[in-house]
Amino acid sequence: MNTVRLTTAQALVRFLAAQYSERDGQEQRLIPGVWGIFGHGNVAGIGQALLQAATTGEADMPYYLARNEQGMVHASVAYAKMRDRLATFACTASTGPGSTNMITGAALATTNRLPVLLLPSDMFATRAADPVLQQLEDTRGGDVTVNDAFRAVSKYFDRVSRPEQLIPAALAAMRVFTDPVETGAVTLALPQDVQAEAHDWPLSFFRRRVWHVGRPVPEPAAVERAARLLRGARKPLIVAGGGAVYSGAETALRAFAGATGIPVADTHAGKGAVPWDHPYAVGGIGSTGSYAADELAKEADVVLGIGTRYSDFTTASHTVFANPDVTFVNLNVARLDAVKHSAEPLVADARLGIQALAAALDDWQVEDSYRRHTRQLIARTREIEEECFAPDRNTGELPAQTQILGALNDVLDDRAVVINAAGSMPGDLQQLWRARDPKAYHVEYAYSCMGYEVAAGVGAKMADPTREVVVLIGDGSYLMMAQEIVTMVSEGLKVIIVLVQNHGFASIGALSESLGSQRFGTKYRYRDGDSGQLDGDVLPVDLAANAASLGADVLHAATLEEFRTAMEKAKASSRTTLVHVETDLYGPNPPGHGWWDVPVSEVSALDTTQAAYETYAAHKQTQRHYL
Repeated sequence: MNTVRLTTAQALVRFLAAQYSERDGQEQRLIPGVWGIFGHGNVAGIGQALLQAATTGEADMPYYLARNEQGMVHASVAYAKMRDRLATFACTASTGPGSTNMITGAALATTNRLPVLLLPSDMFATRAADPVLQQLEDTRGGDVTVNDAFRAVSKYFDRVSRPEQLIPAALAAMRVFTDPVETGAVTLALPQDVQAEAHDWPLSFFRRRVWHVGRPVPEPAAVERAARLLRGARKPLIVAGGGAVYSGAETALRAFAGATGIPVADTHAGKGAVPWDHPYAVGGIGSTGSYAADELAKEADVVLGIGTRYSDFTTASHTVFANPDVTFVNLNVARLDAVKHSAEPLVADARLGIQALAAALDDWQVEDSYRRHTRQLIARTREIEEECFAPDRNTGELPAQTQILGALNDVLDDRAVVINAAGSMPGDLQQLWRARDPKAYHVEYAYSCMGYEVAAGVGAKMADPTREVVVLIGDGSYLMMAQEIVTMVSEGLKVIIVLVQNHGFASIGALSESLGSQRFGTKYRYRDGDSGQLDGDVLPVDLAANAASLGADVLHAATLEEFRTAMEKAKASSRTTLVHVETDLYGPNPPGHGWWDVPVSEVSALDTTQAAYETYAAHKQTQRHYL
């Protein structure tokens, strides 16, 4: 057997450079690069291997320097999302805190079912120097390290304690990446001594491998059962989730909706699969859903879920589908999701499943009265949207966040990618954003991680440099993680960051108020000397100056017109530009059409909490299991 002598780290880099994914005849690099921050544990292992690869040309594996380990995972996940889960990055971190900083990113990746390869450095496999700097000593066992915390948030975890163990571990990692059912974070913990240890590797380990991402074909009998239920429906509704986008099913879905007249609601991950101005597009559904989508959901007798995992925001905590006889048909590549809500499962690729249903229903469509009803609800929804965008929407001195979103809808083209993850903006965006492209709406709302946005802007721009990438972020998320602005600048990536400054947590503040907790602890204020609470004057925080110090160009806007002008300047620029605009902390927000189950204290000495509990108890009466 022909072999080559390499360290474990060198072998891993060479292996990763030879991996490709393929779907529908199109091949691409599965791991096109490595993100990293070096320290003890990986600087002499993976770091040396990447340097050697770049210097000698023995492996094409570019290295990208991040500024925060969590941030580099977010960037990788955003890249994978833009590439329909067919490509992602590896992330290497130093021993101890450098590695555990990646755990939140791992949870985000797995919750969103997006692939990322994590390479946390680990303690000495030989334990020759024990304990070492940053080592956790666990009295339960000598083989426990902080990296075991990755197990709960990874779809696959392995600790490579001997060089030869890398071969099955690396192959298993690729298997998980390219399985649309199993994909998520993959963690290969690498002891620092093993990274630098040499081994005679079979050359066949480094051959070019193409991992074929299949499209599971729907079972004919399952298609027949699903079609039978849909034929019997008088008020059907489609809920399009992320699977409709990742499978490239948008063309099939648009045609199916047009032919049958079934209205299409969408989740955050599914927005854009059907353009907002499609005759049967009814907008976001659930807790922050549109008027049309939630009204149709209340009446729906058959719900066709396509590629959705039915989070509580989608179902409005099991209240939005109010028809007592509602039946679900779930088309999903994962059986876990296909059987939710006692559904008739159709386990298949979303695109192939839609095409099969279209063929089975080619002589069927909804009644004309239902089409008219859908159009009427859409018309009312458009009126609500325009009311939110109206110049006189807010009576305060500062513009409302909804007005900023309206201006962005106007100034950005259909291919511009809008990124958000947390705060009040996801709710506003789900109702108000007018997406026509399946990649134009990039809202991470499975883990809804504050701090995702700026790092995700890096990954999204790297995935498709031809698109304008716009990061929408509040001051709360900005303060969580903004340092990847430095990475944007260093890599020459042009990203527009819209920083909405309202001096507090607008989303949680509004939620707190609705739950009777009086916006406690949600404003950025000095501690008041009399009350002892954080309700003094506004803090003199200048986040725009912070962004400028990190290398971004900064534009200020105080009015809607100034904001529009600033956005045009940012679009014309070739550099990362932050547009800073202050908005009203108190809204107004779009009208609510759904509910979210956040428990309220059952007993309280506060009148506000007592009143909130009465409202909560009333909503709980409408909550149900779908059986």
